[in-house]
Amino acid sequence: QVQLVESGGGLVQAGGSLRLSCVASGRIIRLNAMAWHRQAPGKQRELVAYITSGGSTNYADSVKGRFTISRDNAKNTVYLQMNSLKPEDTAIYYCNADHMADYRSQWYWGQGTQVTVSS
Repeated sequence: QVQLVESGGGLVQAGGSLRLSCVASGRIIRLNAMAWHRQAPGKQRELVAYITSGGSTNYADSVKGRFTISRDNAKNTVYLQMNSLKPEDTAIYYCNADHMADYRSQWYWGQGTQVTVSS
């Protein structure tokens, strides 16, 4: 089993910044891709950013140029640096990770952290 715990959410004014962290723990053999998703009230969960084990990244169009995803493989941690935040970025942010063990791949999710951007 792998557990993911997010932190770093909070309340920030528009134009401000936050840095989210997500630490994976448990019986970790190999973490492949890791990602951040978000879900705003009344909306579907959407992919925000994605990073492969080799460091390649991809972003939703709505956050390109403002958000940066990174990871520290030695710490089993993925980060999301969020700059120039907008009220429409308000959501619960979830991390997830693709864990490989015994030749099987399984995605795990964290419990989420709330990000609120005031105008």
